[in-house]
Amino acid sequence: MSQLARYCRSASPANKLYSRWTLHLSFASTSTEDEPKQGPGRPSPPPIRVAYTESAGRGVFATRRIEAGQLIHSAKPLLSHPSLSCAHSVCHFCLRKLKFPPDAQSQTQSVSFCSEECREQATGFYAVESKADWSIYDEYCRSQGLKYPLLAKRLACMVISGVAAVDSLDVLQPANLSPDIILKMEEEFELLKSAFAKTDFAVEQTAFLTNQWYTGVLARIRINAFRIELIGGLYEDLLLSAAASVETEAAVGNAVYVLPSFYNHDCDPNAHIVWIENADARLKALRDVDEGEELRICYIDASMDHNARQTLLSRGFGFRCRCQRCLSGD
Repeated sequence: MSQLARYCRSASPANKLYSRWTLHLSFASTSTEDEPKQGPGRPSPPPIRVAYTESAGRGVFATRRIEAGQLIHSAKPLLSHPSLSCAHSVCHFCLRKLKFPPDAQSQTQSVSFCSEECREQATGFYAVESKADWSIYDEYCRSQGLKYPLLAKRLACMVISGVAAVDSLDVLQPANLSPDIILKMEEEFELLKSAFAKTDFAVEQTAFLTNQWYTGVLARIRINAFRIELIGGLYEDLLLSAAASVETEAAVGNAVYVLPSFYNHDCDPNAHIVWIENADARLKALRDVDEGEELRICYIDASMDHNARQTLLSRGFGFRCRCQRCLSGD
């Protein structure tokens, strides 16, 4: 079984809300096709709200009963980037697998898009990205097994092009970084800054590129980025599983979202996140969910035993799970 895992904020069970805290969200998420329309051409909002919990920060809660198998909502990524191993076999924008990927002999520095729509949507950041030589930066990431710096690079290009704000990720919770990790990030930042320094961008365009900005961005990416594994085909053809894991092909890249990042963890989740053909995320209910119930996904492979789950969550995600399943010793 492959993981539908993400590197995310710490979480623990909480069923009560701080009544005075409720977030009203207005970012790119859409509701299920099962929902009635609110007026001509206007889909109703997803049946959820984001609110603060007593012990797990923000969480996502059902605003009405949601049936098993229902699409809760979909979400487009704030930013995404293909894995280096898939750079020439997936769309550089949406991560969809290319129908006719270039063969090894024809692969060059150029990238490919799956459609003219994706090419147009990528115009801003790709015009910036293509002006710099990323060979040293990418090779460093490849040799060190790093993936998050690629997302930071993409965000920097988006900011320079004007399609994203400098503080785009500030809404997300950051990770606590150790001194050793910060030192490594400083090395990465120097490579990033060096790549941009060799371009003809005006000083004011890259003034935001500071070590503080870079470490702040990566602190948020580290615990909010999702590993994108495409299922392919139709979701309805899959069997629902409480393990929140499906057999998938290798990861095609990583992406950061807003709303999906607010979902807390549970080893016996009532929802899961899937990617069908591209980086657009789809949140589905694994079982019936009551109004007011918190929606939770599993950050790891839920089929692992108790000790293995606790070890992975503690080492990789920074918290010890106290969900009902873990408290029972299962």
